[in-house]
Amino acid sequence: MDALWALEVMDEAPYMTLSMTDVDGMPYSVPLSLARTGENTFCFHCATEGKKLDIIRTNPHVCLTAVSKCKPAVGPKDGSFTLEFKSATAFGKAEIVTGDNERKEALRTICQRFLPNHMDAFDAAVERSLSRTTVVRITLTEPPVGKRKQYDADGDEMKYGRM
Repeated sequence: MDALWALEVMDEAPYMTLSMTDVDGMPYSVPLSLARTGENTFCFHCATEGKKLDIIRTNPHVCLTAVSKCKPAVGPKDGSFTLEFKSATAFGKAEIVTGDNERKEALRTICQRFLPNHMDAFDAAVERSLSRTTVVRITLTEPPVGKRKQYDADGDEMKYGRM
């Protein structure tokens, strides 16, 4: 599926998995709640110390994966056991955001995505926690790609191009 479709999957997914490689070449992946803050940028927040920040400082190249639909199914026409899904993968470069204004705006975007009905408490929450919160921005370095398996009402698999 194309990049726009993949971005929609990433916007809908309840979380994404951030994958990195440490200095010893070991993979490290962690599920996180990210929000898109620009056309090709995503942000997450975390504590001021930890393994993912250590890795980002030494190797900022990352991979994001997202799944917005995952449903076991029986193939309508052939009875095969399968999985209907929508997924996306993107590669990017992570950097720690240092400016307070940009950090606050990223946190606002994250909160609007996950807790839109509680924005009245946002300013007070940020004032309490900004000093112990790190914001990381991931800028995509190439267009994301998406994959899906989905059946239409007639039981035919919807191949690429059939929305």
